[in-house]
Amino acid sequence: MSQKVALVTGGTGGLGTAICRSLADAGFRVVAGYNSGGNHDKAKAWQEEQKKDGYEIDVAYGDVTNAESCAQCVATVKELTGSDISVLVNNAGITRDGTFKKMSWEQWDEVLTANLDSMFHMTRTVINPMLDQGYGRVINISSVNAQKGQFGQCNYSAAKAGIHGFTKALAQEVASKGVTVNTVSPGYILTAMVAKIDDEVLQKIASSIPVKRLGTPEEIGRTVSFLADEQSGFITGADFSVNGGMHMF
Repeated sequence: MSQKVALVTGGTGGLGTAICRSLADAGFRVVAGYNSGGNHDKAKAWQEEQKKDGYEIDVAYGDVTNAESCAQCVATVKELTGSDISVLVNNAGITRDGTFKKMSWEQWDEVLTANLDSMFHMTRTVINPMLDQGYGRVINISSVNAQKGQFGQCNYSAAKAGIHGFTKALAQEVASKGVTVNTVSPGYILTAMVAKIDDEVLQKIASSIPVKRLGTPEEIGRTVSFLADEQSGFITGADFSVNGGMHMF
């Protein structure tokens, strides 16, 4: 039986890297989608870094805010692997923080487009082949701030909350065809970018979390690979909160 193909958008970022590696460890043929402002050399360098660590992960360029670019990204994946995508992880996203009274339309629109419209573009491109093959996993990365809100993040919280609404609706439409759709909502995760924050600030954040630490990217990757597994077919329309007990509902 040939390897199932998994595409991870935002795959070369801190969280994306851990997700790609976890899926590769689980036996998937993994492709990391990237934008990086069109910096293809940066993506290739990332790919070489993964190879040094024993991970053969392909890369495919795609601007998730653009439907045509998303379609081209998926076409590239099929060209690289010779197969349709069986697992899509909608992980790409951005923040443009600011209090609502000062928030511009551009800040709102950029975040909604990159975090929410992107999920439409990518999922719309892969869903029919999944239905045709009678198997698929769509895993959408949301945030704890979708559930509890966050000061200065009206745009981000709205976009991330919309993700789970999409998950629940699509899950009902495709469940009978062997396709599951789920959400993973990380809390505060110690990515390389977060690690650059002042230690005193990080300690204050950690002290507010019941488990008294930040999460690791690998813990999110493990959750994603669990949902991607063939034996997770009875789980759909669910939201997995991976936040160390920071927000329970």
